[in-house]
Amino acid sequence: MRALAQDILTGRLAPGEKLPLEADLLDRFGVSRTALREGLKTLAAKGFLSVKTRVGTRVTEPVHWNYFDKEVLAWQVSGGMDANFRRQLAEVRRALEPAAAALAADRRTVEDLAAMRTAVQAMRVENGSEYAFAQADLSLHLVIGAASKNPMMRSLASVIETALLEVFTLSPPTRDLRLHRDTVDAHERIVDLIEARDGAGAAAAMISVIDAGFGRVEAERSGSKA
Repeated sequence: MRALAQDILTGRLAPGEKLPLEADLLDRFGVSRTALREGLKTLAAKGFLSVKTRVGTRVTEPVHWNYFDKEVLAWQVSGGMDANFRRQLAEVRRALEPAAAALAADRRTVEDLAAMRTAVQAMRVENGSEYAFAQADLSLHLVIGAASKNPMMRSLASVIETALLEVFTLSPPTRDLRLHRDTVDAHERIVDLIEARDGAGAAAAMISVIDAGFGRVEAERSGSKA
């Protein structure tokens, strides 16, 4: 499933294209016919394939792909996060996370605030391991999502956490002490505003953090190509 999904996600199997013959797929993957058919059925359920009698199995248009499926996101991330995907992720974050921060400002508990402060402190002391910093960063964003007390919003945040963790490690601020401090301060400001029950301020601060992170990654990606 992963191999075929990545063929589709990367365009090696284009929308509208028919899947190779069953015999060829069996030969490629060395699995049983039952296993292959179950795998194709799962990919169809995730929106990648359309199976029609006398027409065959074809790759669907991207509009049908279920990007809010954890496996699909994991496959996308493992295949590489191109500029288009990073932009789309930032757009989703801009739509979701500021709203979560605003709701958290109204609904947060003492326990929520304590968890946020713990995550911020973990970010502040972690200036060596890029992955550990990214995990602390992710933890804060997930805690804010949970503090919104909207289970649907928290679930969406949980779904994209695999992609978030990956993008957080693309250009971590731990490589520059001043940038590290400023980044942590910006995250702490979100928590301060949530504690102050300033929903509009918390939302604006969250947008600033998202935009800064996106800009940092894109600048580094552009620099690496120069």
